Amino acid sequence: MKFSDFICKDAIRTQLRADEKKAVIRAMTTSLVEAEQIHAKNHESIIEAILKREELGSTGIGRGVAVPHTKHPSIDRLVGTVAISEEGVDFDSLDAEKVHLLFLLVSPPDRPGDHLRALENISRQLRDDVFCRQLKQSKTPEDVWRLLEESDDKQFGS
Repeated sequence: MKFSDFICKDAIRTQLRADEKKAVIRAMTTSLVEAEQIHAKNHESIIEAILKREELGSTGIGRGVAVPHTKHPSIDRLVGTVAISEEGVDFDSLDAEKVHLLFLLVSPPDRPGDHLRALENISRQLRDDVFCRQLKQSKTPEDVWRLLEESDDKQFGS
């Protein structure tokens, strides 16, 4: 699965100003509402679902990265976005470090395979130090999108 299969280009945010987990999740889901990837009427319940998932264990996976995600019945296909926080966010990460790179995913409950493949793709790319460094240095959504496309091309030889 490629980033271009699920990341919404119009929802990418590179200058995230939120400073705590709930505010970050709200900002990222708001970007998906603004990009018309999720309906405004479902916004609050999607935020609640992501926060409930966070209660099971932080999706702050370490090395300055978090991947908040959930499944929600209002979604008919996997959607996601990327956000970058220059200052960093306290996300209750496993390594107790602030998070700078965030990938948020919302998927339909009946498509667990897509959800897992997207998480796997994100995880694989985030193990690449060069990719992470370049992503952190991205100043515009277009910069992020180009990097995601390059990653897709390298991984799949397209």
